Amino acid sequence: MTTSTNVSSQNLLPTKINRRSFLQKSALVAATAFASPVLAQPFKNVPMGLVVHTYSHRWHSQTNSEKYPGFQNALDLLEHCHQVGGGGIQVGVRNWTQDFAGKVRSRREQLGLYVEGSIRLPKSTDEVSAFEQEIKLAKEAGAQVIRTVCLGGRRYETFDSLEAFQDFKQQSIKSLELVEPIVRKHQMRLAVENHKDWRAPELVDILQHLGSEWVGVTLDFGNSISLMEDPMEVVEMLVPFVFSTHVKDMAFEECEDGFLMSEVQLGEGMLDLPRIVSLCQKHNPDIVFNLEMITRDPLKIPCLTEDYWATFPEVNGKELARTLRMVRENKHPTDLPLISSLNPVGKLAVEEENVRNSLAYSRTSLPIT
Repeated sequence: MTTSTNVSSQNLLPTKINRRSFLQKSALVAATAFASPVLAQPFKNVPMGLVVHTYSHRWHSQTNSEKYPGFQNALDLLEHCHQVGGGGIQVGVRNWTQDFAGKVRSRREQLGLYVEGSIRLPKSTDEVSAFEQEIKLAKEAGAQVIRTVCLGGRRYETFDSLEAFQDFKQQSIKSLELVEPIVRKHQMRLAVENHKDWRAPELVDILQHLGSEWVGVTLDFGNSISLMEDPMEVVEMLVPFVFSTHVKDMAFEECEDGFLMSEVQLGEGMLDLPRIVSLCQKHNPDIVFNLEMITRDPLKIPCLTEDYWATFPEVNGKELARTLRMVRENKHPTDLPLISSLNPVGKLAVEEENVRNSLAYSRTSLPIT
């Protein structure tokens, strides 16, 4: 499989999209160029695992708590994942050593868990060697998939002009072009998340231009709602390219400038989780499911402000109306969870409850194992 280079970013933002033809085109491309590579001993039919961000309060926590001690590294997270009945973890590999990667592999194998990595993209050729070293360490630990993002923040908060977003787009394409030969060389699947940066057609367009079986998607079940996208349409567009997942459920509340969006315990939100899981399994039988339920105050999506729209020239009023209607029709029966007023131990307690209850739901209500 070869990779196209010098991709023109000028054609990556379609102005009009016929949804049916787009899905048919995506499925056709995925069936040929983007079939998930066949790897030895795939992890499948295992319990839901944990993304490190699910423990955003406990990760590197300095809070003095005997009941909720902080996780200082991937080994701590592996141990806890095993204790709560999870299937594996997705965790960053930055600053790992060869010795530590070997310890992760050894303990992972002893516990029967999987590991997925998480990695930053290089912005220049000077950073490529460090990226490749992290890929090697992730593979040494037993990872077959490594997740990445193009933007660490949120599109509507980061960019104040379309020009700034276009510059980001060009840099992202350059970064992916730099790393594709590396992940192909080491046979590591690189999974780009829809991280409140790309709308689904934009991400698919980039993947089609790259044309690599080794670069696919980390499908986040709820992120794209913040970009005025229908969650099931996002799933249908991205699932042909899915390598990894961030499982979450979503709840909403209207506010003056748009709406509030919150991750809630699995089964308490409005997403059709069984259907999404089944679609993922249909397109990638080796897929594993990673819980990413971040315990935090609701995010404000200011879609009724002028600044929000700076980078969305192609989004029309119908999509805004559809999103606001979805928010109104799926109003959470109780107030959205707030944790900012809790003390540190209280936040740790709520976080643990969210994780355990969501894992319990996955065992009883989702077709995972």
